[in-house]
Amino acid sequence: MSFEKSLELVLKHEGGYTGPQGLKGDAGGETMMGVTKAAWSTWLRRHIDDGEMAKLTVADITPFYKALYWDKSYCNQLPTALAYMVFDASVNMGVGQSIRLLQKSLSCVPDGVVGSNTMKAINDADVKTLIDKFSAQKEQFYRSLGNFNLFGKGWLRRVAEVQQAALSML
Repeated sequence: MSFEKSLELVLKHEGGYTGPQGLKGDAGGETMMGVTKAAWSTWLRRHIDDGEMAKLTVADITPFYKALYWDKSYCNQLPTALAYMVFDASVNMGVGQSIRLLQKSLSCVPDGVVGSNTMKAINDADVKTLIDKFSAQKEQFYRSLGNFNLFGKGWLRRVAEVQQAALSML
């Protein structure tokens, strides 16, 4: 699967525009297609004016997602289904956490770095089994969060939907 198709699937979960107050209980604040105003400001290295986030397009955010999540998660080196899953998790919980959960799924040292040991374990793994183990690790992680009562239902739905999509890619 290409980055573009993976991004299309991820954006279905990220939603559209959320105003300056953000969602109740979510510290992200103003967000467009999963990109927070703070992250966008850092990416562009400038102040973001009021209302600017609401005008972002998929074309605007594509390089952001590719550089900060796809490339940093080594998705281009992963089997198709796993690349999509790791990318989705990286967007939702951060690159380091996504990689650590993948490594736990592989019984590797969870250091958050995709090195030669992690790649060997990925290449030696049965992808279907790895998809199931990675999904279980993500669910366990979400359940451990203090705001699970507020967002847990959506997070678990996302885990299940991503798992099903990944299995359909095999």
